[in-house]
Amino acid sequence: MKALQYEEKLLWEKERSDTPGVDLPKPKFSPLRTGFQAREAIGLPQLSEPEVIRHFVRMSTWNYSIDHGLFPLGSCTMKHNPRLNEKLARLAGFSQIHPLQPQESVQGALALMYELRSILSDLTGLPGVALSPAAGAHGELAGLMTIRCAHVAKGEGEKRRVMLIPDSAHGTNPATAAMCGYQVRVIPTTETGRLTLAAFEAALGDGSDVAGMMVTNPNTCGLFETEICEISDLLHKAGGYFYCDGANFNALVGRIKPVDFGVDVLHLNLHKTFSTPHGGGGPGSGPICVSGALEPFLPAPIVVKEGANFRLLDCSDRPATCGRLKGFHGQFGMHVRALAYILSHGIDGLRAVSDKAVLNANYILAKLRNDYFVPFNGYCMHECLLTDRLQKENDVQTIDIAKALIEYSFHPMTVYFPAIRPGTMLIEPTETETKQSLDRFIEAMKAIALAAKDPEKRQALHEMPLSSPRRRIDEVKAAKFPVLRYWARLPNPNVFKNSIN
Repeated sequence: MKALQYEEKLLWEKERSDTPGVDLPKPKFSPLRTGFQAREAIGLPQLSEPEVIRHFVRMSTWNYSIDHGLFPLGSCTMKHNPRLNEKLARLAGFSQIHPLQPQESVQGALALMYELRSILSDLTGLPGVALSPAAGAHGELAGLMTIRCAHVAKGEGEKRRVMLIPDSAHGTNPATAAMCGYQVRVIPTTETGRLTLAAFEAALGDGSDVAGMMVTNPNTCGLFETEICEISDLLHKAGGYFYCDGANFNALVGRIKPVDFGVDVLHLNLHKTFSTPHGGGGPGSGPICVSGALEPFLPAPIVVKEGANFRLLDCSDRPATCGRLKGFHGQFGMHVRALAYILSHGIDGLRAVSDKAVLNANYILAKLRNDYFVPFNGYCMHECLLTDRLQKENDVQTIDIAKALIEYSFHPMTVYFPAIRPGTMLIEPTETETKQSLDRFIEAMKAIALAAKDPEKRQALHEMPLSSPRRRIDEVKAAKFPVLRYWARLPNPNVFKNSIN
């Protein structure tokens, strides 16, 4: 331990205790289905209860979160999660129900989902809403499957096999398009960081083979697509659908409705825009909102109100649906949290959220404009983009800046994304950061930029972080050459491997 920063061994490396927390008699039943013999030694240490608790608590102190401090990841919207959301999600009527209960016994839960559907429809201007997708990429899949079904219903499923996607898109966009059987045709962005009508027309061609386009707006450069209305009009005239990646809806919520710039399908990351917890494996929630023309093809189930009651329409009730994408009805706990966030803010509060998020990003951009290279002119939206172009003149790169931020007690921003410019740093402060916290971050960034110019301090940037329990790790080497010596400590590693397979 150093200055209360714990060095904690892996469980495999723990010494055996003379007083383990559990001492059970040898079982008398047959081998377990996992492949292990009952009570077969597997190489794990025998630890007492205090040792087990200390092990996991010490490891938990290594986790950095939004509750520790500023989390400036761009294009991720790591925003504060109000504790009110958590309190409501833990109410027994929400937390102790089961999706297989009779629908008449969970009318309150269905009413909540219906209200959330209605509000998301109002915020986006899109009438059809499906809550079942479990996260953003899952929402993308649902959106493209919905588009696919619509083209098939018109007899154009085999004809329209191309999806237009900008080169600045989230990586999940082309991956999802490929999963749905589409060919990806890239739309190059220009020196402005935005799509242009000319670039779109060139990618569209006559449009006869185009199923749609996937565009994030604001885009991953933190910029609003200024020609998006003209572009969406052209797409619609060619018979394609506009899928909008809603990862950056935090910049628009309460201020503009995506339907107003031609969107046909939008996924919403409830775990970003509406503050529910995400990261570290989730859970997330990625509902999709669609136009009236696409509503029949939404994935099942859909919550509807019939008289005074609510019920779920499943595949048997909706023959045109693209199908069921999840075992049950979506991440219900996330629905509770998101609705709590929306209702506690109201429309004025949501508008203030987007205003403050945009203000904070522009404040950082203005303060760092002379210290780092800004690739695109003008104001940004909810996130700002910088590059290491100035620092490279002194052999300091984005990776050095990111690692140095750790030494200054800040989680690094998103680095090397979007990849349309070298050495990018994408910073999204969100709306809840105070001017004081932003100023501390700006001060650290300025100090790093100043150190890059000083020959005596420059070398330290290549070695940072210096104070953390772990310093620089070669991530590429770690991925290519994983250490498997702990696996080898198992008495019969192949038995365990086969049981997993």
